Amino acid sequence: MADTNAKQRIIQEYVPGKQVTMAHIIPSPQGGIHERLGIGEDGAIGIMTITPSEAAIIAADAAVKAGDVEIGFMDRFTGSLVFTGDVASVESAIRAAVNTLEKVLGFAPAEITRS
Repeated sequence: MADTNAKQRIIQEYVPGKQVTMAHIIPSPQGGIHERLGIGEDGAIGIMTITPSEAAIIAADAAVKAGDVEIGFMDRFTGSLVFTGDVASVESAIRAAVNTLEKVLGFAPAEITRS
């Protein structure tokens, strides 16, 4: 008979999926969003979240190469990426970042949305 008081050993592992969880464009931010984020005061804002989080570095590189955008925030620990520029540049940058992650690295893409 098994001892019901015996200790059990459980091994847990976190294996994140390779995905772009959000890719969003805010064409005309209002209400001091730029200021509250501590980024440039003009232009559209592009927001992405990526798993695994280190891929934000790759996405940022693809984004700045594709459009005239400035990185407002990048966090390799959470996978957050925010950049600014004119609407067309932000859209080009997000499309390039999502495309690079999907086609080159095999990530599951998110639909690019806009508010």
